[in-house]
Amino acid sequence: MITLTADNQMGNTIALLTPLVHGLVKLAGLTRQTIEIEPGTLMNIWVPKQTITKHDQNIVYVPPTKPVVLLLHSFAMDGIFTWFLQVLALTREYSVYVPDFLFFGGSITDRNERSASFQAEFVAKGLEILKVEKVTLVGLSYGGMVGFKMAKMYPELVKSMVVSGTVVELNESISRDSYKELGLTRWSDLLMPETIDGLKRMLSIGFHKAPWLPEFIYRDFLEVMFSNRKERNELLEELVVTDKDATSYTNYPQEIHMVWGDDDKIFDLDLAMTMKMRLGGKTSLERIKDAGHLVPLEQPFEYNKRLKCILERVTKNHLLTDI
Repeated sequence: MITLTADNQMGNTIALLTPLVHGLVKLAGLTRQTIEIEPGTLMNIWVPKQTITKHDQNIVYVPPTKPVVLLLHSFAMDGIFTWFLQVLALTREYSVYVPDFLFFGGSITDRNERSASFQAEFVAKGLEILKVEKVTLVGLSYGGMVGFKMAKMYPELVKSMVVSGTVVELNESISRDSYKELGLTRWSDLLMPETIDGLKRMLSIGFHKAPWLPEFIYRDFLEVMFSNRKERNELLEELVVTDKDATSYTNYPQEIHMVWGDDDKIFDLDLAMTMKMRLGGKTSLERIKDAGHLVPLEQPFEYNKRLKCILERVTKNHLLTDI
């Protein structure tokens, strides 16, 4: 395993790229905030600049004036690296919020909970502090799983969903099938690589066609993106539930829009079609050609086009419902 130190961080290409990505996101109208959810629990989240004011030198959050899109990230990267290209595409028409889950980015807690429900509660409490009352939730992979928990726990907050490469809940049966197909014994074998070869394997499974990158980029990515290893491994262990305890697919009041890569090697199209059928008539499924599990990263232009069309429709539906 490679350990990142202050000396090699100075020459790490991903660490050097981070200020550039953050700078472009700021130009698009977002600013990074660290908010205290409760003592010992801090959230790192990117929010629209217009929603922040100052009163007596204190930061005050005000409700957003545009429809809210909440972007929930995958397990491979933090929020802004997962959704960077979507942020740039959406901020003109929407108030975009991009949190980091606990143990990703700057979000931390001293509590022992590791469940997806706890992550959902964490995000919902952060949005309450930020005066956000209604969102369209967009989730990728792990973010989709947390998103389904949020939709169930906070139906007044989550008005509609767009999900990719995810499941309603990661039960033992789905996990066993994936382990067999991918040659795994546990999810951390894939999602918490400790070597460059392990990272290459993760990306080759995550993409329809993984981009060629020089060796030092893999090394630098591995050094920067996989901190808090103990806690993240615990998140993965807690994510898998027994078939007996798995949540029912029914009773989601939200519109659910599924946008899938046609070569998702982790949760394939057959599984996606089964999910659509079980979720019911308010669920749609679109496929994107030549895309794998990480479809917003691999086919961002096609994904963004589909996402904008969906957001336009659900925004109109929300306005009609509110009248």
